[in-house]
Amino acid sequence: MLNGLSRTSLRETMILSTTPNIEGRTIDDYRGIVTGEAIIGANIFRDFFAGIRDIVGGRSGAYEKELQTAREIAFEEMTAAAERLGAQAVVGIDLDYEVVGQGGSMLMVAASGTAVTLR
Repeated sequence: MLNGLSRTSLRETMILSTTPNIEGRTIDDYRGIVTGEAIIGANIFRDFFAGIRDIVGGRSGAYEKELQTAREIAFEEMTAAAERLGAQAVVGIDLDYEVVGQGGSMLMVAASGTAVTLR
């Protein structure tokens, strides 16, 4: 729950796009750049040996789930920032993944875009 709105209702009211415009709509006003970040711990050696059974075909379901959660948090924060600016959409969205922390012990997911109103 974020500012009284569930994750689902935020996504239903806000248009999110990686493109610079929204097909069939005109951008009326640029409200500003909005961002959202999430950092998750990723002690790869400990987690690798503890979750060896989770690795199937070269993929780790546990890491994929953590990445998905971090991505959702980043989108949620970015969407909330756009809502505070009175935007109806976020265009030009970019997702970045970075390893941070001492020895690369954490993974950061950052989402950024431009908050806009539409006609």
